[in-house]
Amino acid sequence: MPVSYSPLSLPNSRPAGPSVLDELGFDPDPNNLYRQTAVQVLDAADRVEAPRYLQLILAQPKNELMIHFPVRMDDGSYKLFKGYRVQHNNTLGPYKGGMRFHPHVGLDHVKALALLMTMKCALAHLPLGGAKGGVQVNTRELSPGEQMRLTRRFTSALGDNIGPEHDIPAPDVGTNATVMGWMADTYMNITGRAHRSSGNAVVTGKPLDFGGSQGREKATGQGLVYALDELLPELGLEAAGMTFSVIGYGNVGSWAARLLAARGAKLTAVLDQSGAIRNPNGIDAEALVGYANSHNGGVSGYPDAEKIDEESFYRTEVDLCIPAALEQMIDKTKAGWLACKAIAEGANAPTTPEGDAELSRRGVAVLPAVLCNCGGVTVSYFEWMQNRQAETWPVDRVDSQLRRIIGEASQRVRQMREKLGCDLRTAAFAAAVERIEHVYSIRGVFP
Repeated sequence: MPVSYSPLSLPNSRPAGPSVLDELGFDPDPNNLYRQTAVQVLDAADRVEAPRYLQLILAQPKNELMIHFPVRMDDGSYKLFKGYRVQHNNTLGPYKGGMRFHPHVGLDHVKALALLMTMKCALAHLPLGGAKGGVQVNTRELSPGEQMRLTRRFTSALGDNIGPEHDIPAPDVGTNATVMGWMADTYMNITGRAHRSSGNAVVTGKPLDFGGSQGREKATGQGLVYALDELLPELGLEAAGMTFSVIGYGNVGSWAARLLAARGAKLTAVLDQSGAIRNPNGIDAEALVGYANSHNGGVSGYPDAEKIDEESFYRTEVDLCIPAALEQMIDKTKAGWLACKAIAEGANAPTTPEGDAELSRRGVAVLPAVLCNCGGVTVSYFEWMQNRQAETWPVDRVDSQLRRIIGEASQRVRQMREKLGCDLRTAAFAAAVERIEHVYSIRGVFP
């Protein structure tokens, strides 16, 4: 499939602050996700001539917490689990970021996601900083009771490292509203009278009946669609009649698919951990959710689509591909297979640097996660405000405020791209760095 060069995918070949990385003793492995993320942010900081002190501050998180804690299993035995919470930066406001339960959770991985959260909040002009956390665990191997005990024990071990005015976790891969409810209840029971009235604000993404927000479940997918509204016209595309594929059919991927389908777009291929499926005539996004929910979260075997291999999925011709699974899914080889005009990153850092370079070489526009993925934290911010103000917002208010914030953030990215003559990813990071630099110029660096 021939792909024309897009102004949204200008190549980015400048080196990214190696002296800062060397001074701080960064892991030299080019495949290290945290190094990759820091390189991208420092390159953007260099382009806007951010002062060296700011580059040093942003290159490492403020706090890194690692916890080992025992959990009683259903058979009466105990297992020891490892948990993390990384608090990257709180200059703009309290730390904010998801809690991930996944076998591959590790320190540098969590650090990278915390840095990206700082960038998202800054780009969206939210009064929040970046954090991330999680537990190294395969939740598919745990019963509901074991998951509850793990969550409560982890929350207890975190203690006052989280709090409504300090650090506010949210759902991520492997966690959901139920887990957030357990976290909030545990926190409220162990902190005492001081936080009984506002303690549920310690986490977001909770069940609606326990202080959750309307629109939170679909928030990340909804934000991605709003970003597409802003940027697709520059590619000569519109949702109605557009074909698209999705990598990962969990919360983000499935909601993005459903919302785009409602606008007249056609879902033709899906890839997840269970396999890949394709139907050139279109896949019913709503029906696929029901099928996946009843088949261990996987799309493989869906009766109204053919089973295909991974390479065939990537080579399926579509207008748009939405990677909405885990990090570093699209390497150079897969980027070479992709037959799309644009990529909208629903997941954090879904492409490797080599994959990014290959997409740029081929003229495939990449709409970055720091913009497309920030709907979740934005609606989490709304939930946090509602909890603290004892309010409940209707979904139309949530959606309209989310659309406004995504629209303003998109405009900042466009303006920075024009100013720097760079790709959208660099422009998004640069706009975020400028925001943080401005606040540091007001506050100063203690002492």
